[in-house]
Amino acid sequence: MGCASSKSKSSKASNDEITAKITGNGTTDDGYVEDYICNENDVGENEMKAFELDGGKVLLVKQKGKLSAIGNKCSHYGALLSTGALGDGRVRCPWHGACFNIETGDIEDFPGQDSLPCFKVTVEQGRVKIRAKRSELQSGKRTKAMVKKLNEDERTFVVIGGGPSGAICAETLRQEGFTGRVIMINKEPCLPYDRILVSKTMDFELNKKLLRDESFYADNEIETMTGTEVTSVDNANRELTLSNGYKIKYDKVYIATGSKARKAPIDGADLPNVCVLRSNEHAKYVNGQLSLDKHVVVLGVSFIGLEAAAYCVNKVAKVTVIGRSAVPLMDSFGEKVGTRVMKMFKEKGVHFIMNSGIRRCIGDDDRKLTSVELNDGTILKADICIMGVGSTFFTTFLEGSDIKLNKNGSVDTNQFLETNVSGVYAGGDIANAPVFCNNNELTAIGHYPLAQYHGKVAALNMVGKTTELKAVPFFWTMLFGKGFRYAGYGRPHETIIEGDLEQLKFVAFYLDANGKVIGMASCGRDPVVSQFAEYLSQGKNLHKNQLNPDPFAWTK
Repeated sequence: MGCASSKSKSSKASNDEITAKITGNGTTDDGYVEDYICNENDVGENEMKAFELDGGKVLLVKQKGKLSAIGNKCSHYGALLSTGALGDGRVRCPWHGACFNIETGDIEDFPGQDSLPCFKVTVEQGRVKIRAKRSELQSGKRTKAMVKKLNEDERTFVVIGGGPSGAICAETLRQEGFTGRVIMINKEPCLPYDRILVSKTMDFELNKKLLRDESFYADNEIETMTGTEVTSVDNANRELTLSNGYKIKYDKVYIATGSKARKAPIDGADLPNVCVLRSNEHAKYVNGQLSLDKHVVVLGVSFIGLEAAAYCVNKVAKVTVIGRSAVPLMDSFGEKVGTRVMKMFKEKGVHFIMNSGIRRCIGDDDRKLTSVELNDGTILKADICIMGVGSTFFTTFLEGSDIKLNKNGSVDTNQFLETNVSGVYAGGDIANAPVFCNNNELTAIGHYPLAQYHGKVAALNMVGKTTELKAVPFFWTMLFGKGFRYAGYGRPHETIIEGDLEQLKFVAFYLDANGKVIGMASCGRDPVVSQFAEYLSQGKNLHKNQLNPDPFAWTK
């Protein structure tokens, strides 16, 4: 259904016809609702506003003189898109950076799975009228139509990896017209789920957080193999060998096997209550160990470590965080923001030991963790030790294949996410892929929404719809109810803070040595980071001299 209107027009006859079709309260007899929501001049050029329609909300956007109407809430976590960032032909979510086409409602960047409903717009005598399917108006989501498998199509496309990247790739293949066999192989014993909850909300119910349920894959003829790994890839014969002994012939393959959380290489790291957080099983185990008499030690001050520490507060007797740097999140947010985050944690009762590390984990005769020894010899009581010290790539099964592996296990791709082997694509954590906002330099980045975006781009190229990757990293964390956002990439030479850092209402601009803004973070200042991400996605650069006298003039 079209979303955009033509120029304003008058139509007395059509008004009479519509009146005859509409039943009570503007509801038509075919499951649609149709009504006037505003005057045409209520929305200006490059403006978007939300209007009520039959108890729901419609986002009305005017761009290039044309009106479009789509759902008003992001399909990911329900953020109001009317408070987001309007780009060229799309709107970006203020919370997590997902993007939706304003004319079709289709999701173009992630996180999320679903597109938005798209509503028909007409302008009659200066009044804007919307026709919407009632069910979509109420749900605020729309799953793109998918093709069915055809018996005469003998091609097989395999997706290796059941994380966010593989899941999006598999369904995008069907959405984009692939009628051959689609197989998704997942080493975890479950369907793809919302993995970002693993460190943020350890008590989540897996079945309620699946990205798609079993019936979705069955209905769309996407074969799923769970609890199964690919053990080798034979590119010459286009054949995969699986851990269950099966072999699968493929025409094209997408590899998105992700990362394995690692432990520090120290004595006692193999004790049962020395844990990592990467999967639902990890989260479930740690959550089951928490009680008010336990002491938790967290090694690592990046997002995983801090999110885990925040979750444990008020669930255990004591939480101690150990980091090798002076402040947490130093690499991501810099010293000033990191210092303020540490203060917030301390106010919540979390203890910090910085510029330190763990020498060994100590267990009793029953191999039960009792304490940890720090680098300086200090002994800390510890019933649980959570390690958030990085990860390694799940790519060892590619050794011996023609697919080139870097020393760190990542896989180089071109701008279409194709590897050095024709027909073999890679994405997600393992992909050393071009980053658009960083001069398309190859970088391996472990971000959830970027992994989903990789899955979509790879699928488009696999089906022959040539699409270049235009990656702009966007990530976030929620700590004690405060949302921190970041967009961009690179190690800064200078940091400029605007706003009130103490009150956690600020924007941090991260600049390289030439004064170019390579990254931006914020707290309490949505949607500025989404605006910056959209700015970068359009190929624009922001420089230090543009921040004076108004540091936000570029958003207007």
